[in-house]
Order: sequence, then C-alpha cells, then structure tokens
Amino acid sequence: MALSGTFTVGLTGGIASGKTTVADQFGELGAVLIDTDVIARQVVEPGTEGLTEIAATFGKDVLQEDGSLDRRALRAVVFAEDAKRRELEAIVHPRIRDETMRQMLEFGGPYQIIVVPLLAESPLQHAVDRILVVDCAEEVQLARLLARDNENEAQARRIIAAQTPREERLAIADDVIENDRDLDYTRQQVATLHQKYMELAAQD
Repeated sequence: MALSGTFTVGLTGGIASGKTTVADQFGELGAVLIDTDVIARQVVEPGTEGLTEIAATFGKDVLQEDGSLDRRALRAVVFAEDAKRRELEAIVHPRIRDETMRQMLEFGGPYQIIVVPLLAESPLQHAVDRILVVDCAEEVQLARLLARDNENEAQARRIIAAQTPREERLAIADDVIENDRDLDYTRQQVATLHQKYMELAAQD
C-alpha cells in the first residue's frame, strides 16, 4: 500500500505516447486521477515562487507579455542544453513532488492513477504500488508530437531524445498498455487493468 493509504498506480510513458488518453479512460471507470503535468503548470502560474525562480534563472525572455510562462521559449532554451534542463528540473521537480504527495494523501478513492511522465527518474516511483507504462513506437511519438505541438522535426527529436529511453521505462513496468493502434484497442486494455487494480486494491 502506498504512503497515501490508497492503492496507487504510477502511469508513465514517453511524450505523445497517449498518457492523457489512457488516464482519462481510467478516470471514466472511477479511478482518481492525479496528473503531474497539471501540477507542473500550477506550480509555475503567475505569482508563484516557481515562476519567480524560473524568470530569475532563465531571464525575462521566457515570460509572455502578461507575465505568464512562455513554454515554447523555455523549451527552446532547456532542450538545447542538458545543464539548462537540469536547472529547470531542480526548480520545478521538488514542488511537483510535494504537491503530488499532498493530493495522494487528500484525494482517496477506490484507487489512484498518478500520471508522471518522468517516473523512471523520479522518487515518486517508490511512492506507488504499481507502475503502468503507456508504450508506442518512437516514430508514432514523433508523428503525434509534430501534429499536436506544431514543433519542427529537429526540436521534436531533441525532446524525445532528452527523455528516459523507451527500454528503461519498460524495464520498470509492472503493466504495459500498447497505444499505437486504435482507441478501442486501448480502451480494452484499460478495462482489463481497471478490473485488476480494483481487485488488488481490495486485497490491501
């Protein structure tokens, strides 16, 4: 049983692998969702210490005219240089982790799906009962990323390359959802795992 006292599943996968789609399907079946991507946006909203520290570290060029974070400008900076990416992670990751743990303790539910894109690199992997990896081929990731974020191909490949390698994600998986086919195939896998997680939660 996770620290929260509720059975928890850490859901991870590479960028544009379909994590949000899969998480939403679990939510439709009754799981409580805690999404660290959502939390990551919250901890850098205008007026937060996180955004103040980012601006002090990377300069005003990563802010929009209204004072909010210019995510595209920040991505261009941090994915061009590993040291810059690590600086950003040092600012946001502790804040994301603390807020995630707070929500895990507060939200309860039959079981929780904790969406953590960088779970393989995060201490949160030790705070969950089970790890679910949403997997797809890198070329599928690339095509989705180009269509979704309007990135150029070179930048999209840099973003994918900066993440945990696919093999390392799969190595920590207790369960895997293959998400490079149609939505019905994904939904079938989610339904099967939902039943499994309900059973495991009832045992704890």
